[in-house]
Amino acid sequence: MGMSLEERVRSAVAALLYATGESQTELAGAMGVSQAQVSRRQSGTAAWSLADCEAVAAHYGIDVLELLAGPTRATEALPAARRRAVGRQIGTHRPATVEGGV
Repeated sequence: MGMSLEERVRSAVAALLYATGESQTELAGAMGVSQAQVSRRQSGTAAWSLADCEAVAAHYGIDVLELLAGPTRATEALPAARRRAVGRQIGTHRPATVEGGV
Protein backbone atom coordinates (compact mmCIF):
# COMPACT_ATOMS: atom_id res chain seq x y z
CA MET A 1 0.00 0.00 0.00
CA GLY A 2 1.11 3.62 -0.64
CA MET A 3 1.97 6.33 1.83
CA SER A 4 -0.63 7.64 4.24
CA LEU A 5 -1.76 11.23 3.86
CA GLU A 6 0.33 12.22 6.89
CA GLU A 7 3.42 10.60 5.34
CA ARG A 8 2.78 12.33 2.01
CA VAL A 9 2.55 15.72 3.72
CA ARG A 10 5.74 15.14 5.74
CA SER A 11 7.57 13.97 2.61
CA ALA A 12 6.26 16.90 0.57
CA VAL A 13 7.34 19.42 3.21
CA ALA A 14 10.80 17.82 3.38
CA ALA A 15 11.08 17.92 -0.41
CA LEU A 16 10.01 21.57 -0.53
CA LEU A 17 12.50 22.50 2.17
CA TYR A 18 15.24 20.78 0.18
CA ALA A 19 14.16 22.23 -3.20
CA THR A 20 14.11 25.78 -1.84
CA GLY A 21 17.11 25.46 0.44
CA GLU A 22 15.05 26.69 3.37
CA SER A 23 15.43 25.57 6.95
CA GLN A 24 12.68 24.48 9.30
CA THR A 25 13.27 27.76 11.13
CA GLU A 26 12.49 29.78 7.99
CA LEU A 27 9.34 27.76 7.30
CA ALA A 28 8.28 28.10 10.93
CA GLY A 29 8.67 31.87 10.76
CA ALA A 30 6.50 32.03 7.65
CA MET A 31 3.85 29.90 9.38
CA GLY A 32 3.99 31.85 12.64
CA VAL A 33 5.03 28.82 14.71
CA SER A 34 8.28 27.73 16.34
CA GLN A 35 10.93 25.59 14.67
CA ALA A 36 10.24 22.96 17.35
CA GLN A 37 6.61 22.78 16.20
CA VAL A 38 7.67 22.21 12.60
CA SER A 39 10.17 19.59 13.80
CA ARG A 40 7.47 17.74 15.75
CA ARG A 41 5.20 17.72 12.70
CA GLN A 42 8.03 16.48 10.49
CA SER A 43 8.99 13.73 12.91
CA GLY A 44 5.39 12.54 13.21
CA THR A 45 5.01 13.28 16.92
CA ALA A 46 2.47 16.00 16.00
CA ALA A 47 0.12 16.08 13.03
CA TRP A 48 0.01 18.65 10.24
CA SER A 49 -3.41 20.33 10.45
CA LEU A 50 -5.33 21.48 7.40
CA ALA A 51 -4.57 25.07 8.42
CA ASP A 52 -0.87 24.16 8.56
CA CYS A 53 -1.08 22.62 5.10
CA GLU A 54 -2.75 25.76 3.73
CA ALA A 55 -0.02 27.93 5.29
CA VAL A 56 2.77 25.74 3.88
CA ALA A 57 1.20 25.70 0.41
CA ALA A 58 0.70 29.48 0.44
CA HIS A 59 4.28 30.01 1.58
CA TYR A 60 5.64 27.97 -1.32
CA GLY A 61 3.17 29.34 -3.87
CA ILE A 62 1.53 26.00 -4.62
CA ASP A 63 -2.02 24.72 -4.33
CA VAL A 64 -2.75 22.81 -1.14
CA LEU A 65 -3.83 19.82 -3.23
CA GLU A 66 -0.33 19.64 -4.72
CA LEU A 67 1.08 19.50 -1.19
CA LEU A 68 -1.35 16.75 -0.19
CA ALA A 69 -0.48 14.77 -3.32
CA GLY A 70 3.06 14.20 -2.08
CA PRO A 71 6.64 15.23 -2.72
CA THR A 72 6.77 14.76 -6.48
CA ARG A 73 3.66 16.82 -7.21
CA ALA A 74 4.58 19.45 -4.62
CA THR A 75 8.06 20.04 -6.01
CA GLU A 76 6.85 19.96 -9.63
CA ALA A 77 4.32 22.70 -8.74
CA LEU A 78 6.96 24.84 -7.00
CA PRO A 79 7.48 28.09 -8.95
CA ALA A 80 10.93 28.34 -10.51
CA ALA A 81 11.59 31.56 -8.59
CA ARG A 82 11.22 29.65 -5.29
CA ARG A 83 13.84 27.03 -6.14
CA ARG A 84 17.25 27.26 -4.53
CA ALA A 85 19.67 29.53 -6.36
CA VAL A 86 22.31 26.80 -6.61
CA GLY A 87 20.01 24.75 -8.86
CA ARG A 88 19.43 27.69 -11.19
CA GLN A 89 23.16 28.40 -11.45
CA ILE A 90 23.96 24.80 -12.29
CA GLY A 91 21.15 24.58 -14.83
CA THR A 92 22.15 27.76 -16.70
CA HIS A 93 25.92 27.19 -16.84
CA ARG A 94 27.25 25.83 -20.12
CA PRO A 95 30.77 24.66 -20.94
CA ALA A 96 32.82 26.96 -23.21
CA THR A 97 32.67 24.46 -26.09
CA VAL A 98 28.87 24.69 -26.19
CA GLU A 99 28.87 28.50 -25.99
CA GLY A 100 31.40 28.70 -28.82
CA GLY A 101 29.20 26.60 -31.07
CA VAL A 102 31.58 23.64 -31.16
